[in-house]
Amino acid sequence: MTDPTDTRDTGPRVGTPLWAFLAGITVIGFTALVVAMLRLDPASLMDLARAPLFWVLAVLVALGELRPVMVSSAALVGGTYPSALFTFAVLLHFGLPVAVLMQAVAVAMNGVLTRKSWHRVMFNVAQSTLALTAAAVVLGLFGIAPSPVQPWVPTGADLPAMALAGVAYFAVRASLVSGAVALHERRSITRVLRSTAGPQSLVYAALLGLAPLVVVVMSDSPELVPLFVAPLAAVYFTATLSMRRDHQALHDELTGLPNRKMLIVSTEEALAEARHDERVGLFLLDLDRFKEVNDTMGHPVGDRLLQMVAHRLTHSVRPGDVVARLGGDEFAVLLPSIRDAHAAREVAARLRAALTEPVRLEGMTFDLDGSVGIALYPDHAPDFELLLQRADVAMYLAKESRTGVELYQQDKDRNSPERLNLLGDLRRAVDGGDLQLHYQPKVGLTSGVVHGVEGLLRWCHPVRGPIAPSEFIPLAEQSYLMRQITAYVIEMALEQAARWWHTGLRVQISVNISARDLLDSKLPEQLEVGLAKFRLPPMAIQLEVTERILMGDQAYTHETIKALAALGVPLALDDFGTGYSSLIRLQRLAVSEVKIDSSFVRRITESEDDDRIVRSIVDLVRSLGLRSVAEGVESDEAAIRLAEMGCDVGQGWLFGRPMPPAEATSWLRERFETTPQIELGYRPEVTQTA
Repeated sequence: MTDPTDTRDTGPRVGTPLWAFLAGITVIGFTALVVAMLRLDPASLMDLARAPLFWVLAVLVALGELRPVMVSSAALVGGTYPSALFTFAVLLHFGLPVAVLMQAVAVAMNGVLTRKSWHRVMFNVAQSTLALTAAAVVLGLFGIAPSPVQPWVPTGADLPAMALAGVAYFAVRASLVSGAVALHERRSITRVLRSTAGPQSLVYAALLGLAPLVVVVMSDSPELVPLFVAPLAAVYFTATLSMRRDHQALHDELTGLPNRKMLIVSTEEALAEARHDERVGLFLLDLDRFKEVNDTMGHPVGDRLLQMVAHRLTHSVRPGDVVARLGGDEFAVLLPSIRDAHAAREVAARLRAALTEPVRLEGMTFDLDGSVGIALYPDHAPDFELLLQRADVAMYLAKESRTGVELYQQDKDRNSPERLNLLGDLRRAVDGGDLQLHYQPKVGLTSGVVHGVEGLLRWCHPVRGPIAPSEFIPLAEQSYLMRQITAYVIEMALEQAARWWHTGLRVQISVNISARDLLDSKLPEQLEVGLAKFRLPPMAIQLEVTERILMGDQAYTHETIKALAALGVPLALDDFGTGYSSLIRLQRLAVSEVKIDSSFVRRITESEDDDRIVRSIVDLVRSLGLRSVAEGVESDEAAIRLAEMGCDVGQGWLFGRPMPPAEATSWLRERFETTPQIELGYRPEVTQTA
């Protein structure tokens, strides 16, 4: 059953250049066919048809039209039909009318069996007729005019005539087919000829070079003609093996789409031939929620889903556009010619629309979606690598903004030269130990007891001065540096904790880690080694993770959290109230305290809504047996209100600003003298399970 969404072979629109070209060649070719048929004597044709050789040749021509010899996996190159060997031999021996008749019948049969559209069949008949006519004209110039009544057998002296006839045959076929391909795929005919002429000329040389031998055998021993199938089969299978290796190197094994290597070649060719008034577009497309399907239903279902996505994308683009799979659920689409950004957005919208159609697999219906990033040449980048990078930036903008499609915007590029320079400076700061931890105390709202301090990372740039964490932490999280920074922070925190604990200040230090850090299986080992190195108990350090960790599947954090729980290192949930947490997931995460985001705390004396939110969070946290910590406490009024609600601990400028180690040590010693008991974090009474 044919795919109703397949629009690649529906024929050109009337009035387009491609339609005019195909129509013109078809008219000229069929005129040449009629003229040739008028020159054919029916009586001589009937006599020829009585000979077994005629039908042997007819069968060989028909079989040769069924499947082409492929010498390259590139779409532009296409294939060469082995029928050329026998039709050229018929041309040499029996003349043009018999050759074009056999060729036309074979092409028509091929069209019926392979379900080609009528316009392609007619064009193929026309272009092969014109190629044979060109060869016959060249032979005529040498005084060679074969016919069924007077068959011609070449000799060694006829090699120049046959060679020129073969060149004419190949030149006409290559020119006409390349012209159609160039118009169909909106490419330069020069590029198409350059891509196709070389590989196909070798095959045509082999096929047409055998034709005179076939003629000689036809004349002397007709029963031996079928033996030419053997060398033809050798050529076919050798070319097939070569093409298969070529295809494997340039295509994705699962979907059959071009891979990154072929995408690079196609993009570079498109950039080299780009017109000044047009753009080259590169899209990067990433599937949303594919991981959930893959993990829930298994990899076989995920693979079938990717194959369906590849099919939809391929049939949603224009002829000549390239759909490639870069790996996983990431695809790329190359538009070798696009008018402007608006047209590019329209194509991207069509791709997303194709994806959003429900998919039914294994008795279930899946709703997919995708995010598309667009980068254009020359507007956004001059080469493939930069185009791909900027399409990637645009794709992540589409994900973050949830718009689905985004065009590259320089002002939103986190990989701008300034940011890349800053990233390099940050790497040098980490390597040189130029980052510092400042410590902000957490104080009991009713008792005044110090419950610990939070280590906050600070960076004083040698040229720019102090840089806000909100500027360099997101930069690190998007790079390879975050894991190194986390290890650096934990090492600094443990070293400082050791100085305090071994001098009588038993102060717990909290440090922030990202969700990615929490998924790192090496984290528990690093903490265990560090605690042993500095001779500290596990309660000396606490890890703070943001509420967003609750949005992920707990299966991914289970092993690390279990290892941390076994080690005895407590967890705290930071910035609570800003995400979309599930109470069930909160219960499953083994945390000892929940920190209420400062955006709510600062407004509790002014906003009834924020007051209710904070009160609800405090009640929820207490019901789970956890400790509540309010961040951003800056006034006595806010502290009193929080204490009345039952909030346990406050953190903010009211109690102390973030202080460098020496100042924090003095502050703690002074506090210790006035409030001797420094309370550490406690285990919740309600048992938490990882």
